[in-house]
Order: sequence, then C-alpha cells, then structure tokens
Amino acid sequence: MPQGTLEVLLVGAKGLENTDFLCNMDPYVILTCRTQEQKSSVASGKGSEPEWNETFLFNLSEGISELSLKILDSDSGTADDFVGEASIPLEPLFMAGDLPPTSYNVVKEQEFCGEIRIGLKFTPDSDCDREFQEPEVSYGGWKESSY
Repeated sequence: MPQGTLEVLLVGAKGLENTDFLCNMDPYVILTCRTQEQKSSVASGKGSEPEWNETFLFNLSEGISELSLKILDSDSGTADDFVGEASIPLEPLFMAGDLPPTSYNVVKEQEFCGEIRIGLKFTPDSDCDREFQEPEVSYGGWKESSY
C-alpha cells in the first residue's frame, strides 16, 4: 500500500433510520483510518438526510487498506445511538488517485440502512517518488569553464 495523504470529503447521507422517536436525530460521523480517528460536526436536527460537506485529512502508512465510518446520533443526557457503519476499500483510490463523491451502503447488524456519500483523494508522499529518481549530476557552472 502506498504512503501519503488521504483527503476525505464527507458530503452527506440519506435513507438513515431515525433513532429519535419524538424529533429528528442529530447525526455525526466518526471516520477511522487504522489508529487515526476524526469526528464530523453534529448535523443538528437534520434527521435521516444529513449534509456535512466537511473535509478530513489522514496520513496513510503501509498496510492501511480501508476507511471506516460510523454514524451516530448525538443525544444529550444519554449515550449516543448507533445509526450504522460503512467500510470503504482504498485500493481503487490508490489506482485512480481520486474518486468523486460516491454513495456507499450503510449497514447496521448486516442490514442495509441507508447511504453515505464520500469523495476521496490520495496524494502520495513525495519522499517515495525521490527514491526512484536518478541522482543529479553536476557538469560545472560558468566559473568552472575554460574562458
């Protein structure tokens, strides 16, 4: 797996199961790439069709092959409710370089429960490119000419 920077555009979700019975839920997303974890803002009162349009950056190292997303409903006073999750394989991204916003299935207890829309961009580390370049050869400058 290549090393570099993963840029994640969290666009929105649709068709999510509303876990609040009396009002619209307040969903947010926890994005995890191996040991790195980031959290979106809470889409207050947006219910089952939230929009975030937020960007997150992850540093990728060897062996990272997927991005995990967990959608939760922010509840004050009680524990946040689990809405669903999605796993996005990164192999197609490494081959393409970037993937436009695409819908991925959200599942809960192995049942489909909505979609989440994510755009991905991968920028390889420039250090990796340098390893394969020829060393620069100096032929001398104007001071070293015979004139």
